[in-house]
Amino acid sequence: MHDEDEADGRVTLAAVAKEAGVSMPTVSKVLNGRSDVSRTTRAKVERLLDAHGYRRRSQAAPRSPLIELVFHELDSIWAMELIRGVENVAKENRATVVLTESGTRHTPAPEWLPGVLRRRPLGVVLVFSTLPADIKRQLGAAAIPFVVIDPAGDPDPDVPSVGSANWAGGLAATRHLTDLGHERVAVITGPEDMLCSLARLDGYRSAMAMAGLESDPRLTRFGDFHVQGGFEHAMDLLEGPDRPTAVFAGSDLQALGVLEAARVKGLRVPEDLSVVGYDDVPLAQWSSPPLTTVHQPLRHMAEEAARMLLRPHAPGAAAAQRIELATHLVTRQSTAPPAGHDVTDRPGNPDAARPAGG
Repeated sequence: MHDEDEADGRVTLAAVAKEAGVSMPTVSKVLNGRSDVSRTTRAKVERLLDAHGYRRRSQAAPRSPLIELVFHELDSIWAMELIRGVENVAKENRATVVLTESGTRHTPAPEWLPGVLRRRPLGVVLVFSTLPADIKRQLGAAAIPFVVIDPAGDPDPDVPSVGSANWAGGLAATRHLTDLGHERVAVITGPEDMLCSLARLDGYRSAMAMAGLESDPRLTRFGDFHVQGGFEHAMDLLEGPDRPTAVFAGSDLQALGVLEAARVKGLRVPEDLSVVGYDDVPLAQWSSPPLTTVHQPLRHMAEEAARMLLRPHAPGAAAAQRIELATHLVTRQSTAPPAGHDVTDRPGNPDAARPAGG
């Protein structure tokens, strides 16, 4: 890495090193995304480089033919769909997929960063809400592109991301149930601090309002997208005589928990209780009964994210891209009109899949 020419109005690396009180090799390490620099020193050097408008030259270090896929947990069924999607694009580009489990659902752990800087992959796909500023800076300094899949919160403007039409999915799932004649419809969405959970809940509430029905707060639950959480919430919801006749679960895993709770309570699905899931993972069609669910294009989302990584970008075209893919309802055997309801009275034809977004 050579000094910039001060005659062009740009600061030299030597001047940055002197002002930061560090050596030239340390500044070079920061510019190259090396991990053997303390956080405090890195932040100071990065600040000075930004303040002086230093323009980084292109990285000369060779890139590894890898696409890194980072989850906060790998034990969910839908993770396999994302892996397959990234793998499809990696094969097309003669690259290998590296899987990493790190951090929480909001952000990867700081310990992940040194490893990815050493590996220097073609790019990183992250299944998180966004990235902390220091991680974005270091990935940028090492010229490692990144994309976030299905962000759990509003992604920053400089974070490329791929998501799906969660509000429309929640709307389609609930309208299917209200069209069947259900009036007491419960919802078990995901964690309260995830945007996708809130969007699906808003879709549910909009569909209830469109049907002229009130959303009973007692029938609204925030789950964790896992089977056990769906089971526990459903056991509580199905207690007592004033139980719901239908449940919209914000994930197929939670819907499987609802099916088990119905079995424990001695309720038949769909005769006594209708259940709709979300995601349409392969297991959904093999549940008993096969699960009506909202198809979320998980594999397609992962493919788009991987392609965004590998797509060449012109210098200066830095606007982060946001892609939102459509969802749609897949009707199977876990839903039916409530007991005693006259099928001919309901509007529309709920047996047809209703598109959930465009």
